[in-house]
Amino acid sequence: MSITQEITRDNLKPSGEHGQAALKLAGTFSRTLVKVAIYALAVGLIWELVYLIMVQWFQVWVAALFPSPLEVLTAIADHLADGTLPRATFASFNRLLIGFGISLPLGVLMGLGLSGKGWFKKAVGPLVLGFQALPRICWLPLAILWFGLNERSIIFVVVMGSVFSVTIATYDGTKLISPLQLRAAHNMGVKGWGLFWRVVLPAALPAILGGARQGWSFAWRSLLAGELLTAGIGLGNLLNQGRDLTDMPLVMAVMVVIITLGLAVDQLVLNKVERAISLRYGLAQHN
Repeated sequence: MSITQEITRDNLKPSGEHGQAALKLAGTFSRTLVKVAIYALAVGLIWELVYLIMVQWFQVWVAALFPSPLEVLTAIADHLADGTLPRATFASFNRLLIGFGISLPLGVLMGLGLSGKGWFKKAVGPLVLGFQALPRICWLPLAILWFGLNERSIIFVVVMGSVFSVTIATYDGTKLISPLQLRAAHNMGVKGWGLFWRVVLPAALPAILGGARQGWSFAWRSLLAGELLTAGIGLGNLLNQGRDLTDMPLVMAVMVVIITLGLAVDQLVLNKVERAISLRYGLAQHN
């Protein structure tokens, strides 16, 4: 084989691999869109059927309190056009990312600390279990008294609402590590925090990502609870505005946006990362 042929072969090989990766990504995205369209169509048909039966035909419910799917879609389009919905979504998502960005590493560190047998586990372990059982809304009055009716109080509620689920998931993941693996690391001279970073953390990573998905859902709930009871711009504030004005199309439009955003991040980001890590550690199989 000549030098020119070798160079041509080497240049074409990466591009072919990139092309296959791009085709695979496009196929995954198209399948996701098809699933979303099917689910949305099914929910819309059921919703429209319930609306016709309970509102139009038998008049069990008042039309003002149970809008049709078309009215909700119209409300979404109107509030997208005037910029209300994009501003509220950006404000809520910004708070959510900040709060979850704090709770995720903090929860991982606390979970790794609980995996030891020292004073930290004895002192902090029962508190983590107790705080996890505490409803997230209970943190809001404390946050308002400490920080006032501002961004910091909402972010505090988001952090406290999700950090303990990540902590417990990390701790549960460390308990699944084989003792033989830990002893082998000790024999190789890996001790202290090095043991956590080089052995415990990678082994517990799949469980940590599962806890991150759960913490993400808890962060959403805590965020909306905080926004419902504080002033400002956000999806929770739009829900409150719709309730005050008896604008049910607006209320349901915000609910649709919240569900869509939550599912999008969970399925397109967290689920993909968790699956990639599971494949990396042999905990899942390629389709």
